Parts: sequence; C-alpha cells; structure tokens
Amino acid sequence: KTFKIYRWNPDDSAAPPKLQNYDIDLNECGPMMLDALIKIKNEVDATLTFRRSCREGICGSCAMNIDGTNTLACLSHIDADSSKPVKIYPLPHMSVVKDLVCDFANFYEQYRSIEPWLQRKTPPAEGVENLQSQEDRAKLDGMYECILCACCSASCPSYWWQSEKYLGPAVLQQAFRWIDDSRDEFTEERLDALDDAFKLYKCHSILNCSATCPKHLHPARAIANVKNRLAQRHSKLFQAAASQ
Repeated sequence: KTFKIYRWNPDDSAAPPKLQNYDIDLNECGPMMLDALIKIKNEVDATLTFRRSCREGICGSCAMNIDGTNTLACLSHIDADSSKPVKIYPLPHMSVVKDLVCDFANFYEQYRSIEPWLQRKTPPAEGVENLQSQEDRAKLDGMYECILCACCSASCPSYWWQSEKYLGPAVLQQAFRWIDDSRDEFTEERLDALDDAFKLYKCHSILNCSATCPKHLHPARAIANVKNRLAQRHSKLFQAAASQ
C-alpha cells in the first residue's frame, strides 16, 4: 500500500514542501497508521519526523491529518484496500516544525492562560479533601477526557484565521471543565476572563471540532455552555440596571 506523506525540512530552505511516496507491505505491518509510520522510519527512511508516545490514544502526540481528517495515528486503522493510497499531512493551519511535527507553543500558551487547575477561596479543613457529589462529578464527563491533541482546534476555521486571539475549541472546553467543577470557587473570574469578542465569540458553531475529535468528545457543546452562562449573567445585569 502506498503512503503519501508530507515532507518539509526547514534546514533545506531551497526545497519546497512535497508529498513523498512510501510503499509498505501490509502483511508485514501492524494495523494502525502509527504502525506504518514507525515501520517507514525504522526500515525505509530514518529522516521522517513525527511525534508519538503512548500508542493508546492517551497522550495526543501523534495528531495529524490522515486522508483529510484530523485524528490520532495510533487510533486510525489502515484501509486494507491497497488500491487507495493514504495521504498524511500535519495538522492544518499550524506552523510546521518539520514533516508531520507542528509548533504547539501558541496552543499551550492559550491553555496556560485559562489557569487549568482547581482554585479555591476557602481551603478545606486540614486533612479533608475537596469533596464532590457523584452528580457534580458526572458533569465533568465528556470534558476531563480531553488529551489536548489539538485535532479539534486545527479543524476550526475561526482558529485557522485568528489563532492568536481566539482560544479555540480545545482550550474553551477545558475552560468550561473548570467553570462547571463544583469544587472550584473562581467561576466568576473564569467567566470574566472569557467574556471577550475574540477569545470566545469567534466560535460560530460550525461543529467541525465535535465531528473530528478522536476521543468522541463534544467541544462545541462546552463552548455553547460557556456562552449560555455568560448570557444568563448579562441578562441578570441588564434586568438589575433596568429596574433602577
């Protein structure tokens, strides 16, 4: 089976990006796209560059665009039909470091900006944990599983064009994960930080993010929930001002 893989080497500025063909015998290869990439690197072309770590869909390292879909190479099966070549690109509209490796510096800085850790104003009593009911814990399902692979953000047109201002679906989903955590006491401050025309409201509910998530999460729903929380707060402020 033929694998057409995006190649670009920043050390060779004269050579433009290209698709390089590699032919692999599927009878001698594992069933996943990552197996093929590792086989190519180990046995065919050691210069091929990509990220990978866990091979179990947990670390998010091997995020890339495979046959037009942002996904994880370790979770993507190889189509047994050898007549159909596979096209593999880095995540779209992200700066490429080399070959299939993208620069995540801006993405991680945006994640840091939402302060993704538990924040409290009243520490629990000594020796006592921050307790949470089973019902409140269940609210976090579908958000805490995010592995920050950036497949969703790299599929979002708003993020393509304004990634320096718009936080993108992955980071906004993580932001709501803490807003909706009953143990966190900085909910209002978190909402204040997101109440911005670019950070949040550049989302136009295209739903590419939810369609492409390899963990089957729903970032668009989390973003809608943030907007709903802010709309409720704005409504209360407007009603209070109107009654004066």
